Parts: sequence; C-alpha cells; structure tokens
Amino acid sequence: MKFKSAKINAFRTWGLLLTMFGMGLMIFGTAGIVFWGSAGKVFAAIGLVIGLITMMASLAIYFWAGMLSTSAVQVECPECHKLTKILGKTDRCMFCHTILTLDPAQANITAEQLEKQQLKH
Repeated sequence: MKFKSAKINAFRTWGLLLTMFGMGLMIFGTAGIVFWGSAGKVFAAIGLVIGLITMMASLAIYFWAGMLSTSAVQVECPECHKLTKILGKTDRCMFCHTILTLDPAQANITAEQLEKQQLKH
C-alpha cells in the first residue's frame, strides 16, 4: 500500500503530469517546424494549442488543490507524529501513508486507547 497517497498529493500529482504532458506537446509540436519546415506549421499549431489547453487544465487542478488545502482539517498522524491534512472522512497521511479517519464509526481504535498506548511507550 506504499503507492497510495493522500488526496491532496494525488491532485497535485495529476496537475504535475498534465503540466509535463502539455509542455511535451508544445515541444514536439514546435519540432514539427524543424523537421518539415513550413509544412510543419500546422502540426506545430495543433501541438501548441492542445499543449496550452492541458497547461490550463493543470493550472485549474493546482488552484483547486490549493483551495481544498486551505480548508482541510489538520491532524497529527499517530504513526509519524507529523501534522497532515485530511480531506473528507478518511484520508492517508501525506508522509507515512497511514489511513486516518475523523469518523468514530470507521476507526478501529479510539482516541483514549491511542493515548494509553502512547503513554506505555
């Protein structure tokens, strides 16, 4: 389960992938002019327009993740003891990927039991 990540980090990853994809399209589109001369201008225009659209989608995803991040609840992870943000009822720690929840019905240990465990160690 190491490949699972927090929801905010997943949004940021998609934004980064769209940024890289858009930049790649723009570069390969421009390479059409180099390879085919003036006949490659159509290829370049298509690559630049689609690349620009994906870059704008990336911008929107980063903005959305930033807005979600400002309203996310911060909790201390019981495993790594770092502050992490939770979106929704359940999420994963951004650092150690431990499943965290704010819903007592889904929790397998209560806050009191966790405090007792931490006092023992």
